[in-house]
Amino acid sequence: MRIVSRKALRAFWEDHADARQALQAWYADVRHAAWNSPADIKKACRNVSFVANNRVIFNIKGNRYRIVVAVQYKFRIVFIRFVGTHKEYDQVDAATV
Repeated sequence: MRIVSRKALRAFWEDHADARQALQAWYADVRHAAWNSPADIKKACRNVSFVANNRVIFNIKGNRYRIVVAVQYKFRIVFIRFVGTHKEYDQVDAATV
């Protein structure tokens, strides 16, 4: 999968150093994935949630952090829409972010 944009991950781990390893691992896993449907994501990652507009929510580092992405399966693109703490996630609408 092609991931847009790694810059968001990097900016987040600069402020939350303990998230760096988990975010880098997530990035590597997604980059090597070949998802054609939500079922493919669920098979690879048990702790994900799906919401409207092809949004997928990943729990990172024991649910301490969250990543919300928009997936375009046809083009194999993952757009990072949000990276934040669980508390910050509670303040956004994952379906529209």
